[in-house]
Amino acid sequence: MVLAVDIGGTQIKAARVSEGGNIEAARRIDTPGSLERFREVLGAALGELRTPDTAAIGFGCKGLVHPESTVVEVLPGALDYLEGFRLGELTPGLIAVADNDARVAMAGEMIWGAARECRNAVMLTLGTGVGGALLIDGKLTRGASGVAGHLGHYTVDPDGEFCNCGNRGCLETVFSAKAIEAAAHAVAHRGAASLITARSANGPLVCRDVFEIAAAGDPAAVEIIRHATRALAGAIAGLALAVDPEKVIVGGQIAQAGEPLFKPLREEVWWRTRKMLRRDLPVIGSEITDPSGLLGAAAIAFERLRAG
Repeated sequence: MVLAVDIGGTQIKAARVSEGGNIEAARRIDTPGSLERFREVLGAALGELRTPDTAAIGFGCKGLVHPESTVVEVLPGALDYLEGFRLGELTPGLIAVADNDARVAMAGEMIWGAARECRNAVMLTLGTGVGGALLIDGKLTRGASGVAGHLGHYTVDPDGEFCNCGNRGCLETVFSAKAIEAAAHAVAHRGAASLITARSANGPLVCRDVFEIAAAGDPAAVEIIRHATRALAGAIAGLALAVDPEKVIVGGQIAQAGEPLFKPLREEVWWRTRKMLRRDLPVIGSEITDPSGLLGAAAIAFERLRAG
């Protein structure tokens, strides 16, 4: 058995996972607002889940996380109190490993999902922001300073909107739940003749609402999704020519939109890459059935145990 933890901005999920990828027991807790409270509530949850045959623990967390020391090195935003904290301190006596949540998701795909037989693959996790991971020659790539795979900050518009990373025109400023919701808010704020404006009278729309309105044929919503999807396809095309992956795996909250996202995305990627790649590039959804991130966190723990 291993313990697995997914640290999110709203909730923290923890579980005990078997080697076959079965979640034997799990806990969900609201993400605390301070380090002291984080230690207290997560430490208690892990104490409840730990059994005598628990050998290791894996953590998935946003930002830059050192896999060996489990120290959270850079984590802007509401969880910045974790910067400098060693996650492994929560479970003394266990082998501990940690990584960025998108790399963790790719690790899960490598063991139980879409990247099982791949040597080269790209993964993007589409949610409030955009995460990413690169599998190159059979290994997860971390780069010289641990930043490799932060695909949400791939520049798609050099003169675009400012991003929280300090750059501008990053992919997640155009394609992310926040970006799509901001574009919908702008339509409603202008009072444009759109279902977006009508439905916003009942409260701010979320990304899923915008996809639903676009599926109904609303011109403003269709344009928001089209613009965002083209930016995502452009980023994937650039990555495809840099990495030459066997497949591109798309996961996260927004990927649950299904074919309204994947169909135009595949078409856009195909025409941008067909001449150089001389093959179709599969753009597929995640095959990990657990959307919580726990199986990915378990995967890096099992990987560490196998490595010795």
